[in-house]
Amino acid sequence: MGSFCRMARLVLKTSGLGVSTLELRLGVNRVGRDPENDFPLDHPTLSARHCEFILSADGVVLNDHDSTNGSFVNDQPVSESWLEAGQTVRLGDVEMLVESTEAGLAIPALEEAKPTPVPVQFEDGAQPCPRHADRRATFQCHTCREIMCSGCVRIIRIKGGKPHYLCVKCHNPCVRIVNESPKKKKGFLGFLQETVRLKFGGWPRK
Repeated sequence: MGSFCRMARLVLKTSGLGVSTLELRLGVNRVGRDPENDFPLDHPTLSARHCEFILSADGVVLNDHDSTNGSFVNDQPVSESWLEAGQTVRLGDVEMLVESTEAGLAIPALEEAKPTPVPVQFEDGAQPCPRHADRRATFQCHTCREIMCSGCVRIIRIKGGKPHYLCVKCHNPCVRIVNESPKKKKGFLGFLQETVRLKFGGWPRK
């Protein structure tokens, strides 16, 4: 079996979060307030699933998850960006320094991932990844229409350009898909009814 050295590292400059560094693992590293993230950080300016850092042999990609307070690289707002050593990353008001983006890899012989039984969909309507039952599918292939999570999609880096994502099955380009259903806004009538209930302690019984 192969192994890899955890060389990609981000050093937290914001104190009081319980950790001082984020040592990225190969693949997807999720960051946010939710305890189920790979790096849960309890800070009021972070979203529950704020962003993810994807570590590959080509480096580290930061993907923002439509967070409320945004993700920034050197004070520039980003939704997706390759990271370089020496850059400053800010998630909401949580600041960190990119110390290294390298991963020393000893790559084993690749084995084809076998799909496992997965639920039809998550409660919010998101489709699960066919290879990782606990992860939402975040990419879909243009050609074979295969869906996959951020941990399955293949990432290539073209100098000076954005990350390119390739299908795990046919190696053709993939596009990011939106999983989360939009929150329903309460109409004026619903707001008025709720206000009346609160004021008078509920509707009068017949």
